[in-house]
Amino acid sequence: MNRAFAMGAAAAIGAAAGAAVLAGAIPRANPFVAAPVVVSAAAAGEGGPAVYYQDPDGKPLYSLTPKKTPDGRLWRAVPASADVSFDEPEEPPADTKAAEAKPERKIKYYRNPMGLPDTSPVPKKDSMGMDYIAVYEGEDSDDGTVKLSQGKIQRSGAKSEPVVRQAIRSVIRAPGTVQEDERRVSVVALRFEGFVESVANVTTGDHVHKGQPMMNVYSPALSSAAAEYLSAINAGATGKELKGARRRLENLATPEPAIRELERTRDISLSIPWLAPQDGEILERNAVSGMRAGPGDVLFRIADHQLVWVVVDVAERDLPQVAVGTKVTIRPRALAGQTFTGAVTLIYPHLNAQTRTARIRIEVPNPDEVLRPEMYVDAEIETGTPGPVLAVPESAVLDSGARQALLIDKGAGRFEPRAVKLGRRGGGYVEIAEGVSEGEAVVTSANFLIDAESNLKAALKGFAEADGTLSSQPVGKEARP
Repeated sequence: MNRAFAMGAAAAIGAAAGAAVLAGAIPRANPFVAAPVVVSAAAAGEGGPAVYYQDPDGKPLYSLTPKKTPDGRLWRAVPASADVSFDEPEEPPADTKAAEAKPERKIKYYRNPMGLPDTSPVPKKDSMGMDYIAVYEGEDSDDGTVKLSQGKIQRSGAKSEPVVRQAIRSVIRAPGTVQEDERRVSVVALRFEGFVESVANVTTGDHVHKGQPMMNVYSPALSSAAAEYLSAINAGATGKELKGARRRLENLATPEPAIRELERTRDISLSIPWLAPQDGEILERNAVSGMRAGPGDVLFRIADHQLVWVVVDVAERDLPQVAVGTKVTIRPRALAGQTFTGAVTLIYPHLNAQTRTARIRIEVPNPDEVLRPEMYVDAEIETGTPGPVLAVPESAVLDSGARQALLIDKGAGRFEPRAVKLGRRGGGYVEIAEGVSEGEAVVTSANFLIDAESNLKAALKGFAEADGTLSSQPVGKEARP
């Protein structure tokens, strides 16, 4: 019955408030405006301090601060006891009261609100008027962990992820140039003094094949060796004698086809065709028809480009991740869209003192010979672990330079800092060589805030223990010197 009556009164008050609003919007007389409820000063005093102020004419206008009407009247103060409530107070259950009753915690000391290593056994304010923060017993544990409230964890945005096993893959990008394979370069030179009678129609840059005639050579020494060998054949010599005569021609680097032609025709030619020793491009041509050539003079230089070297400069910090046999992808800058695959064959033993880089040699097959010496290329060296390893996100690592650590999430707002040893990095993850086990949860976000809280609590705890008076001095009394 009381609730029905209260609901009817509420409806009447709402209707009156709506009429008052319409009356304020349309300037006409309204005989149905509700009379203002007058609260006496005694009632206001009994009800306690005012919680808000209402228009003295009963209009639905309210203010949190004292105000006056245009004609100078004060707005009516409404205490808490005079506020309208249509719900009857309900008695909370006994078990709820017991649950809400929290055991009183003992304050150990008060710490500086700005994080400075300053504590006090009694409440106080700092130089800016901020209250010192109370530290209760049990908040600073001795097991090496730091405990944070759920509200502080949510505000900091801390997140945790389990330690998993996965392969670490990374790519080292470095510039380089194409170089000739030193083992695939040869020269055409004579081992005797002779004359170049004629040169074949080959020039610098031409591609020649092994056994292709390069020039015709005449030499008295070569003719004398050929005559001696032919005499041994005609005399029917065998064994060491015949073999010795042939070996003299071979020592003069006489082409094998010329020796076989001598054995077949039994005729000494005036000049002998000199052949290309290998396939490749002519890099240098010094032979000229009619010239005199001495022993060792370079007449032709030939290089085979079917296999080339790519020499790249790798930063000193990336050098430990590179090993012989590592796969490399080569992207020539002049050949857009084309890629070549090679492998690291040598890591040069010396570093460049000016650039702090090391040279890496990569062998790359070049069957179409589109890779030319001195070309600029970009190399992508694929590095990583051979198999799955324990890994965590890079954001989880707290690295001070001399020490690397992770924050282990122990649950219930407890975090344990733990020193670890790191391995390879790549793909946003870092290998953990020692310090954690698979499945343990590590903090990956806002861990620096938790670490700062841990350092702060450790510093305050050490400061309090050094004081020696916090545990014995009762709270509320200042420590005497």
